[in-house]
Amino acid sequence: MAIKFKGVDFLEFDTLLSDEERMVRATTREFIEDNLLPIIEQCNRDGRFPRELVKPMGELGFFGPTLRGYGCAEMNNVEYGLIMQELERGDSGLRSFASVQSGLVMYPIYAFGSDEQKDRWLPGMAKGDKLGCFGLTEPDSGSNPGSMRTRARREGTEYVLSGEKMWITSGSIADVAVIWAKSDEHGGKVRGFLVETDRPGFVAKDIHGKWSLRASVTSSLSMQDVRIPAENLLPKSSGLKSALMCLNQARYGIAWGAVGAAMACYDCALQYAQFRKQFRDQPIASHQLVQQKLVWMINEITKAQFMLLQVGRLKDQDKVRPEHISLVKRNNVWMALECARMARDILGANGIADEYPIFRHMANLESVKTYEGTHDIHTLIVGSAITGIDAF
Repeated sequence: MAIKFKGVDFLEFDTLLSDEERMVRATTREFIEDNLLPIIEQCNRDGRFPRELVKPMGELGFFGPTLRGYGCAEMNNVEYGLIMQELERGDSGLRSFASVQSGLVMYPIYAFGSDEQKDRWLPGMAKGDKLGCFGLTEPDSGSNPGSMRTRARREGTEYVLSGEKMWITSGSIADVAVIWAKSDEHGGKVRGFLVETDRPGFVAKDIHGKWSLRASVTSSLSMQDVRIPAENLLPKSSGLKSALMCLNQARYGIAWGAVGAAMACYDCALQYAQFRKQFRDQPIASHQLVQQKLVWMINEITKAQFMLLQVGRLKDQDKVRPEHISLVKRNNVWMALECARMARDILGANGIADEYPIFRHMANLESVKTYEGTHDIHTLIVGSAITGIDAF
């Protein structure tokens, strides 16, 4: 029988956290233990997003938690990261939803929107009453978003948008989509637009047949001459750089979330190894090769924790750079995926059964490794930063 999760802290990481930071983590951990873990395996089997958890998450301040005003919780970036860690310890799909709502929808409205746009959308989004999605990736434009084909043309007091977006989290449940398109009025420059999803010509269809992120809504978006008022342009958005600033917000949360998934796999494998007996009725934790795997996992989780704390502190001081976030996203997701694979190995055949969370985390992390910049793209971002030479 599984023992309730108590945390993973080998080098007294918690001593570096404030009382408020530990309280935020404890609140999120309790929410996940009580509300998500009892249902997540069935959600994963059914391919169902647990939408009933959205409003309670809003009440706890999980959406846009670092934003100021508009009913947001006004947390620091470490507190935000700890929320993401615990959400993904539950499931990557729920963390993905929260990352999109916070970093990819509320953030661009807050950073690039007009006062009217902020007043209209942010309070409802903070509560979970209004949901959003982020439309950047296209069927033929993934790692190179600058090659997007979606266009916005100006016609009088309106913009008319046409194009396709792909692999969009929350696409079919969103009330508004932040769509990035090349604007004819601005010389083909990429701009951000707020598109209400009930407008004629806007169609969102769920993507089925996923073996990963099954408890998350993933959609394709189609826009055929969708007309929006000119005031739906995000006025402070300027070029692809604005879209990438949003991605950095999400990538930061992903880096924390991956550690949560790694913790879940490590904790499960450790408990299993201590109780499972083989060879002379000894727990398999007594064997050298099993200990080697567990030590690798706790070693890498510990390193990731301290990296994240430093990046979070830098972010709170407005000193963080994109390559810092690329470094932790790249490292931590890779590390978490390796932890999941080692944990699966420790559990043997039981590792593929959803009585345990291992294989679900492993499958989810395959997607997390790819989205918001692949492992290789983040390698090149860090490589460019340390050499001064772009390799892409």
